Amino acid sequence: MGKMPMSIAPSRRYVFLALAIVVGLHFILSITHDGYGQMASLDSLTLNSSNHSADSMTLHVAPHVYEKPKPAEPRRANATFVLLARNSDLEGVIDSVRSMEDRFNRKYKYPWVILNEEPFTAEFIQRITTLTDAPIEFGLIPSEHWYQPDWIDEDLATQGRRKMEWNNIIYGGSVSYRNMCRFNSGFFFRHELLQKYKFYWRVEPDVKFFCDLEYDPFLFMQDNDKVYSWTISLYEWEPTIPTLWTTVKEFISANPQYLAPNNSMNFLSDDGSQNYNLCHYWSNFEIADMDFWRSEAYMKFFEYLEAKGGFYYERWGDAPVHSIAASLFARADQVHFFNDIGYRHPPFQHCPSGSSWATGKCSCAPDDSFDYQENSCLPRFEALFK
Repeated sequence: MGKMPMSIAPSRRYVFLALAIVVGLHFILSITHDGYGQMASLDSLTLNSSNHSADSMTLHVAPHVYEKPKPAEPRRANATFVLLARNSDLEGVIDSVRSMEDRFNRKYKYPWVILNEEPFTAEFIQRITTLTDAPIEFGLIPSEHWYQPDWIDEDLATQGRRKMEWNNIIYGGSVSYRNMCRFNSGFFFRHELLQKYKFYWRVEPDVKFFCDLEYDPFLFMQDNDKVYSWTISLYEWEPTIPTLWTTVKEFISANPQYLAPNNSMNFLSDDGSQNYNLCHYWSNFEIADMDFWRSEAYMKFFEYLEAKGGFYYERWGDAPVHSIAASLFARADQVHFFNDIGYRHPPFQHCPSGSSWATGKCSCAPDDSFDYQENSCLPRFEALFK
């Protein structure tokens, strides 16, 4: 009897069967699915076995790399913080920057611009830059923007300062305070470091922010067509500005085209512009549009005030100057009261009340606020919208 043919070993048969199935599936998918051939080719399907055992067969498929989508960049305004300080103000600046960063800017990282009429020390720069991951620029104020102009009659200016000292008017004898008021009135927004920005938030040494902010006030200003905002409003000390309102009326009489429709004249005057009631926004806190200060109306206004010399012959402050301009050259609805921003500049403070106080996790007492005290002008502002 002849020998029976030797059968193929079962393990070899299973290997060949599996290979046939894989090749067949690959062929079918390459016909029925566009692009499949780019994802897997015969070269990526290999049988890896020295002895062709089923245990050594490996399927190699081109890997798919999953890339986590990048989060969208948060929308931001073209804005910065502005802080004017001397080297001797270091500890107060630290407190103010730390407070702002903790309550708002740690999430938004808006840049800081810090200005001084003298160069900042290395210690000042080093200690401030450790407080935030936001960009910080330290700038020197040009001397012509800071110091008393040569054309001021110094004898007349000296007489004015002595008179105020005799009357115990705060900063009455200070030239440096007058330099600061003039700079904040007409020059800060011209500084080279601020030219690239539109909005600014003014911060001063030794101020405190009481409440968390869960939204962006800069974007609020931008989206709602606001040009000026504040938290505290009060009456100015009349002996510091005896001729300011007369000067304002002269300017308006000569330039009525700059008056905005639906302006806030009624915030400034109770008799249709004849007299100034002395109300102003306390400008140590302000968020505003620098393009408003750069506008023709404001620049012409400041130049008119400057020519009168009242920043030195009297003690015209940037607070009444800014307030008068915002009230006359902008619509009333373009000026905003930030009721939900808790803020303190000694000796006054604004503390939110109601839901804003709770939402902001405010550290101030809601009944400890200047809002409706005797010298507050908030009721006059609110009356504009009734």
